[in-house]
Amino acid sequence: MSGHVFHPGHDELHGVTVVVEAAEGRTLVGRWHEQTPRGVLLHDVAVHDPLKSAVSKEEWFVKLRKFGVAVELKHAVVPAGQLLDIRRLVE
Repeated sequence: MSGHVFHPGHDELHGVTVVVEAAEGRTLVGRWHEQTPRGVLLHDVAVHDPLKSAVSKEEWFVKLRKFGVAVELKHAVVPAGQLLDIRRLVE
């Protein structure tokens, strides 16, 4: 239901699994908690870093969609200055 906020006082993405494209080619997938002037707070996060990963981002997404989010970080903050794109995982 569009416009429905599950927890009053939070934004529409609260609790939704999102893809965050960040600086230096990093991609994070996790549950959106909130966005503040400091950045975006995600919970239960998987990270693809092209400088450290043995697989391409496309291969990583195939595995993620097949098996679910393999949580690497319980919480992650992506600083506002590093945010390039935010979208729902299902898009």
